[in-house]
Amino acid sequence: MVDVNKPVRSEKLTAIKGMNDILAPESAAWEWLEGKVRALMARYAYRNIRTPIVEPTALFVRGLGEVTDIVEKEMYSFEDRLNGEALTLRPECTAGVGRAVVEHSLLYDGGKRLYYMGPMFRHERPQRGRYRQFHQIGAEVLGFPGAEVDAELILLAHALWRELGLTNVRLELNSLGQPEERLAHRAALIAHFEGHAALLDADAQRRLYSNPLRILDTKNPAMAGIVESAPRLLDFLGDASLAHFEALKAILDTNGVRYSINPRLVRGMDYYNLTVFEFVTDRLGSQGTICGGGRYDYLVEQVGGKPAPAVGWALGVERVLELVREEGGGPPPLAPDMYAVVQDQSAWPFAMRTIELLRAAGASVQMHGASGDGIGSMKAQFKKADGSGARFALVFGLEEVARESVTVKPLRESGGEQATHSITSLLGWAQTLQSNA
Repeated sequence: MVDVNKPVRSEKLTAIKGMNDILAPESAAWEWLEGKVRALMARYAYRNIRTPIVEPTALFVRGLGEVTDIVEKEMYSFEDRLNGEALTLRPECTAGVGRAVVEHSLLYDGGKRLYYMGPMFRHERPQRGRYRQFHQIGAEVLGFPGAEVDAELILLAHALWRELGLTNVRLELNSLGQPEERLAHRAALIAHFEGHAALLDADAQRRLYSNPLRILDTKNPAMAGIVESAPRLLDFLGDASLAHFEALKAILDTNGVRYSINPRLVRGMDYYNLTVFEFVTDRLGSQGTICGGGRYDYLVEQVGGKPAPAVGWALGVERVLELVREEGGGPPPLAPDMYAVVQDQSAWPFAMRTIELLRAAGASVQMHGASGDGIGSMKAQFKKADGSGARFALVFGLEEVARESVTVKPLRESGGEQATHSITSLLGWAQTLQSNA
């Protein structure tokens, strides 16, 4: 007979493959990186922008290009069941920033320097540093046409690598010129690839007449030879495009930023013109690009705004943190300043009053928590205190509570001598117990 009152154990639910939980202590590295970014962006006078995770599908089709891999293969798109609207989880954020700039007329009083952080979504095969939900940090400058702004963004990224302690990163540059220059190059590309049609894979054949520039971005090693011998876009640039590129290089040279010219660098979205760049590393296998971007002077117009120049970059948070780990960097382990050890349940009111005063004074205090078996012995609590990484134990024994005091016991060699302090002198000694004091 089935007991109808007995609860039925539910099936265990797990996260979607490629969409990962970020747990402590790993989350501390994310906070560390985000803190570094916020501080750096403030020094460069960039301001934060936060756009929706869900956008109209048309935004990415128009902005990124119909024959890009992202639009063709990777977007999470769906129909809103309430109104039939075509929606998409954002696969990148630049198009959304462009949409927000247009919708809110952000350029009415001049150019803007913006940055963002957040999750993006692409239906890819999960692998190291490449996930279906991934995170980007990006910087965008809109309303300024000059090469000095391209240079500023590259210098900003370069400064971030320095802040993070990264040394194994190199910069690759190219120029895609302007639309009319790309048209001439496009005709030459088609003619070149038509002459090697038998060597083209299915993707290349499909893109031959719709978007041959994308063929240069192929990852198929069998096509490396014909891609290498293809006409170079740099050879089709006019005087203005070349001058823009030379001005960028001059600023980077003056600032000691090393780079190489990669004439095959085209990036994955159709909205780019003139400058494109990537920061790459050899430490992460095939997923070597950790940051990429360039100029996109026509995107704002494509999403319904008045023509406006723009340039930006985005970095992959997972990849950058993976590189930080590879190079042995990152934040120190998180640990509280103090751990409260409580002898008896009756001590809790005084102990918690003291702990709250310490926290208000800026100290980090971890409070011991009772289990189903009770508060635990002092020995067991000291073991927990030591394992927490705290520099000091705050001992609330019955004698201390009776005298409205607390014994501060060092847990690390650099902590000094054990001492008992009155709660009335709390603010006087609290700062000396903080790790940042």
